[in-house]
Amino acid sequence: MKLKVTRNILTANEKIAEGNQKIFADAGVFVLNLMSSPGAGKTTLLEETIKRIKDRVKVGVIEGDIAGEDDAIRIDALNVPVVQINTGGACHLDANMISSVLDDLPITALDLLVIENVGNLVCPAEFKLGEQMKVAVLSITEGHDKPLKYPVMFQESGALVISKIDLKPFLDVDVEKIRRDAVSLNPSIRIFEVSCKTGEGLDAWVAWLLTTIS
Repeated sequence: MKLKVTRNILTANEKIAEGNQKIFADAGVFVLNLMSSPGAGKTTLLEETIKRIKDRVKVGVIEGDIAGEDDAIRIDALNVPVVQINTGGACHLDANMISSVLDDLPITALDLLVIENVGNLVCPAEFKLGEQMKVAVLSITEGHDKPLKYPVMFQESGALVISKIDLKPFLDVDVEKIRRDAVSLNPSIRIFEVSCKTGEGLDAWVAWLLTTIS
């Protein structure tokens, strides 16, 4: 019975996601679902990415958090349209939450819409939002065991950003194992090693992103 309930929830969500996807396609906007655990560096990566692309593409952001608006305030400071969604306890965004805020964004004027999901390595990967691509962010501070422990996140993502790479000399972490395990789960996944502190890897990440959304 529990399995049936879960299937019903996912099926209902997918129907709404299909509606969102049509809205995005009609508007000509590329939608990216950015996912990670809390503290992996999603918002910082998003800030650094926006700084590098906002003069070339029109970017909008949906921020998802259980509570608070700190991330939305940070994005708003970059002068791009942003909407905050607070889930009130839910560990992920769903398609209905996204649908409910689309009128608050200038969708037809955007080239790229980034949905920064709630920090969680499980649920966000399972719920479609209408996005064209999912991207996972994994900080090396989380350890090299995470891809095999949370496989759906890496199986569903078109790209993996391994963040905080500047800390590698100070940690007992095997970055090559992260890469190997991610590829074993998803042979087509693109992997970027990035430090938002030093700028390492950001140019490669941004170049790929611009090519992907064009």
